[in-house]
Amino acid sequence: MPPTSTRGGVLTNPAYYALSAAHAGLAETRGRVRLYPQEVGPFLGLPDDVTDQDWADAAAMLDAGQSVALMRPDLPIPDTFTVDRRFDLIQFVAPESFGADDPEAVVLGPEDVPEMLALTLLTEPGPFRPRTIEFGRYLGLRRDGELIAMGGERLRPPGYIEISAVCTHPDHRGQGLGTRLIRAVAAGIHQAGARPFLHAGGTNATAIRLYDSLGFTVTNQMSVTVIEKV
Repeated sequence: MPPTSTRGGVLTNPAYYALSAAHAGLAETRGRVRLYPQEVGPFLGLPDDVTDQDWADAAAMLDAGQSVALMRPDLPIPDTFTVDRRFDLIQFVAPESFGADDPEAVVLGPEDVPEMLALTLLTEPGPFRPRTIEFGRYLGLRRDGELIAMGGERLRPPGYIEISAVCTHPDHRGQGLGTRLIRAVAAGIHQAGARPFLHAGGTNATAIRLYDSLGFTVTNQMSVTVIEKV
């Protein structure tokens, strides 16, 4: 049985609950601590009620100088780690029946990873690594064979699937391609029997306005804290 959150639901600690359920097959584990392989994603999953033993197990899983990211409300960080950076997130959940299939969207596979890495390096939608595609289903839009926009699935806490890595090449912005992909990815999530959710940086006013205009509901205010093992 996957663990059940006792502090505001699984969305307050999505990486931990994804690693404990749908992504358990990807998880590196020690005690109650879960970690994605670094080539998949940077996220460390700690239980809601973090103990000294959990922090000790997390430290034992990492090399000195290795960085990982916590996505959850802030918590005290022990001296075995330093805080590299912290930034605020706003979490949104999609409205019912939000998804819409897009006839031009194509499913991206391992052969597309070099192009996906190049596009995300150019547009910086968040961490995207050589095995990030293992999180879930990714869709793309092409023009004359070139990948010009993409988006896909990331964290999968029980009952939900996160929309992530939505990005558009700068030469093709202003055409609504990102919104089309958000709806197309959401359609697949609805079909899987889950609810789409996503995150925006707390200072990203453009994204926040977009999600508000699309009918998304704010569910949590949290942060990403990047920590490094001493």
